[in-house]
Amino acid sequence: MTENVVVLGAGYAGAGAVTKLQSELDGNARLTWIADVDYHLVLHEAHRVIRDPDVRSDITFPVTEIADPSTRFIRDEVVGLDVDEQVVELADSEAVEYDYVLVALGSQTAYYGIPGLEDNSLTLKSLDDALEIHETVQEASQEATRGDPAQIVIGGAGLSGIQTAGEIAEFRDEHRAPIDIHLVEALEEIFPGNDPEIQQALRDLLEDAGVRIHTDDPITEATEEQIEFDEGDPLEYDVFVWTGGITGRDALDDAELEKEHNRVNAEPNFQTSDERVFAIGDSAIVDQGDQPAPPTAQAAWQAAEVAGENIARAIENRPLKTWEHEDKGTVVSVGEKAVAHEVKPGFGISLPVGTFGGVPAQTLKKLIAARWIASITSWNEARKSWSSL
Repeated sequence: MTENVVVLGAGYAGAGAVTKLQSELDGNARLTWIADVDYHLVLHEAHRVIRDPDVRSDITFPVTEIADPSTRFIRDEVVGLDVDEQVVELADSEAVEYDYVLVALGSQTAYYGIPGLEDNSLTLKSLDDALEIHETVQEASQEATRGDPAQIVIGGAGLSGIQTAGEIAEFRDEHRAPIDIHLVEALEEIFPGNDPEIQQALRDLLEDAGVRIHTDDPITEATEEQIEFDEGDPLEYDVFVWTGGITGRDALDDAELEKEHNRVNAEPNFQTSDERVFAIGDSAIVDQGDQPAPPTAQAAWQAAEVAGENIARAIENRPLKTWEHEDKGTVVSVGEKAVAHEVKPGFGISLPVGTFGGVPAQTLKKLIAARWIASITSWNEARKSWSSL
């Protein structure tokens, strides 16, 4: 009997899993790929579009360049998953039946119940989001003056917040725009939960770029004109970008699966509470012992290959592999500059020890993105994208 395998989502987890499944499945399975866009976005480079919208052509790849001719692609929004009937419910198309489904829908922005936050902020979860931030910042800068600069506030000083602030600073410098940039973090330090060495290195780059950093004071409310804090004075803004956290997709609200914060609980083999449903990436909380796998691009890349193989193994009634996340280090860009931390050697090159910046860190960040692009398309596509990474 031919099994129906369905993959949901075109992010890192989805695109990577489709690539692996295409190499693992044989005539015993049909592969269907469903996503609400017909391209894969290299999301960890989406912040580049905030400075220069032309970059988008170098960090988006049509599904036709990733999917084999035998893979059926449906562009539609997933609105539900009925595990009893084994169907994926879509907004504009008929429901799609599955024998095995891989949930890789990614995440949506979390607002933590803070009044006014969702209604008054921009987010960075898609290509359209990045383009909207660019247009809004550009418009605000054109209406500002040297005596009354535009106030751009980024809420949340994690990876996305730091890289967003860096790109807006580059935009300001390239266009000589009258802009003040504020990076706001509720916790005591930027890039929370990471080594103090990389935290300080990133702080130094941001401050050198003229970004004003506000920490240790959570946002309590956002209005149309200002954000309010638990202790400090309100901060007026012209543009407010919120990058403060993630939660699962609304499409999984009613799915009868074990979940936390609307993210699906998954075993280290990616099976969920329903053995026909696998979950990876930001859609999932993948058990890794003391703490789950981090919701990062790096983790999604690693997981996708094992998840794809495990679905093929499930079809063949073979034992499933157990996945263990391997932290290969961190590389964060601040505009044209970058900081790398505890990166394991690779690509045939020797890397400095600990935390480092400069050309080695900049080149490494490009190499990481290029290797991902090559893995789902080709090295020729990666080469063409190099200058924008």
